Amino acid sequence: MTIFSTPLLTPLLRLLAIALLKISGWRGVGRPLENNRFVLIGAPHTSNWDFVLMLLVVLQLKMKIYWMGKNTLFKFPFGGLMKWLGGIPVDRSRHHNLVDQMVTQYQLNPQLVVLVPPEGTRSRVQEWKTGFYHIAHNAGVPILMGYIDASRREAGLADFFHPTGNIEADMPAIRAFYADKVGINPENA
Repeated sequence: MTIFSTPLLTPLLRLLAIALLKISGWRGVGRPLENNRFVLIGAPHTSNWDFVLMLLVVLQLKMKIYWMGKNTLFKFPFGGLMKWLGGIPVDRSRHHNLVDQMVTQYQLNPQLVVLVPPEGTRSRVQEWKTGFYHIAHNAGVPILMGYIDASRREAGLADFFHPTGNIEADMPAIRAFYADKVGINPENA
């Protein structure tokens, strides 16, 4: 059970999310989706506030997601809360077939949405991590492009991208969508 599926509490949190977005001047973009089997990427990831906006928009759109975060976020006393918020701890210091593990989860679950920040960090990076791409391609699911654009004060969901297996061609096409998106801390993009 997560924040997105807790009886009685989730509908109240959804109303609160809609109100907080309105009060803060941010707009959640997107519509509830029928297909609940995809990899969701969110970029640009430049601030801790990205997480709050993601929660608000996902609640507004009545989605049920999980998200990958660094394992240090899941230590006592916040570990239980982070898991209730949909978190999956990832140890970024070790390589341990995370892609294969996630592909297996997609094979076992007819409905699964996992949010992966392609930068892998809030800091400036030259190259995106490609794990999200490999998970989607190997699991045979599309990638939904989620975004934050501080210049328009909006966050939400855009289009699905269907990976072809040609990562050299697909990654520039995915990145092109984000070319005009401005993060909350643009200096980190």
